[in-house]
Amino acid sequence: MNKQKTHILAPLLAAALLATGCANMSETQQGTAKGAGIGAAAGAVLGAMTGGGSGAAKGAAIGAGVGALGGYVWTQRMEDQRRKMETATQGTGIDVVKTEDNQLKLNVPSDISFDVGRADIKPNFAAVLDSFAQGLVANPQARVRIIGHTDNTDNTGSDAVNDPLSVSRASHTRDHLVGRGVAAGRFEVSGMGERAPIASNDSADGRARNRRVEIYMAEATPAAK
Repeated sequence: MNKQKTHILAPLLAAALLATGCANMSETQQGTAKGAGIGAAAGAVLGAMTGGGSGAAKGAAIGAGVGALGGYVWTQRMEDQRRKMETATQGTGIDVVKTEDNQLKLNVPSDISFDVGRADIKPNFAAVLDSFAQGLVANPQARVRIIGHTDNTDNTGSDAVNDPLSVSRASHTRDHLVGRGVAAGRFEVSGMGERAPIASNDSADGRARNRRVEIYMAEATPAAK
């Protein structure tokens, strides 16, 4: 193994140990450590590419700091919201999960969210959003990211239709939450069109799963705010 590769691998190994050695840490510490580990790895590679062996070490140190600043924290408020949403979505087919980077994710399939070619909020979805809004109002520290998706045949199936349709689905979701008292500035909205399927578009069931909206809720670590 040559010297440059050794310089690259050392900080990468340290980053991996930092990201995984979290068994005795609090939720806040775990999120920060994982962010630092990922940042260190990225910084090491970039440093090696731009400054050789010493650049890798410096890049790892800088990357670790950036990663630690950019993490999310899983607070009791987040846990309360997760439990509340698990109850509110029971039997609906909506997935409620805690992501590895401490975000609360709701994956809302089409049978409760949107009809083909439409962005209107269905009544069952509205009820879930009402419950979600209550938790957001009670937790002003949290921010929300909403991503809309389509299948490959929504309306005409072209990007010219599906891209704005996916954004419209995310926007309608946000607007419903804003209408329930959540500040509009807390949201980030985007659409992926048909470009991020989670199932095959070759069947009606697969297309229904792809026609969805994903909602992410997160609290940034204090240093990242």
